[in-house]
Amino acid sequence: MNPFLYVLTTNGVLFLISIIFWKFPPKKINNIYGYRTHKSMLNQQIWDFANSTFNKAFISYSAFSFIAALLLANFAKNELTWQPMVLVALSILVSIIKTERAISDNFTEEGKRKKS
Repeated sequence: MNPFLYVLTTNGVLFLISIIFWKFPPKKINNIYGYRTHKSMLNQQIWDFANSTFNKAFISYSAFSFIAALLLANFAKNELTWQPMVLVALSILVSIIKTERAISDNFTEEGKRKKS
């Protein structure tokens, strides 16, 4: 497979999804669309905070992943196999970890905002 096509169908699609999440964030708590974890669905305030935090991290890390994969495809001597998918997985994983950490730093286990 052409390395650029592979990058477009993995990292490019991830970046497109991150743009969609950023442009059209979920308004209300639901089980279909948005950043859905137990903590993020405790109340509307946490839901809005979690989706905002996740979307910011997701768009930046997926953009970095896309650019890195394009550079990798440009300089690759052999066919790309697992490398772009590792960048996709890392982008998603780091975005989730940063969001969960931000939720824990700003909200109690009961869903109330911590005082500064």
